[in-house]
Amino acid sequence: MPVDVASLLVPRQAALLLMECQEGIVGAAARLGALAEAVARHGTIGWIARVLAAARRAGVPVFHLTMSRRPDGGGAAVNCRLLAAARKSATPLLPGSSAHAVVEPLAPVDGEWIVTRWHGLTPFHGTELDPILRNLGVRTVVATGVSVNVGILGLALEAVNAGYQVVIPRQAVAGTPDDYVASVFEHTLGLLATVTTVERVVEIWS
Repeated sequence: MPVDVASLLVPRQAALLLMECQEGIVGAAARLGALAEAVARHGTIGWIARVLAAARRAGVPVFHLTMSRRPDGGGAAVNCRLLAAARKSATPLLPGSSAHAVVEPLAPVDGEWIVTRWHGLTPFHGTELDPILRNLGVRTVVATGVSVNVGILGLALEAVNAGYQVVIPRQAVAGTPDDYVASVFEHTLGLLATVTTVERVVEIWS
């Protein structure tokens, strides 16, 4: 049965999540070169900016979900290859650093939420994201950002486990390589989330 996307995106019950849209991840100082290249090639930041502008016009709460690290790496486990790579980075995501900042086209404005995690791979685990969303009356989260490989997939799983509907505007997320991303959408994210287009989300929020 087709999903009524408009019913999921009622502004008073939805929130826009921007996952790790940071300079050190997808910007000029990116540590994950292949991911940053995919973001640039697909114009992902521009697509996210369209969704962000629509959310702001419609009064949809906006959450910038960022990853941070201490200079000494304290409090963050290094228990997988991805986190080990982050620990070895020459441009760690230190709070207040240029690498930690949200990329300029998506920079937060007054009233938007910045939820930072200090460990792990996903934004619901060990942060205040879930209780804040619940206290705002949110029932649907719109996932944008990176990466389809880990972050977006983890966000979707956690959101579904917590009882939220998940909507993913397809052009507003990225991962690598392209054929793997397509496979994740076909075999996994398509089962967890309502996958739609940026144009459809913008239309509904207009």
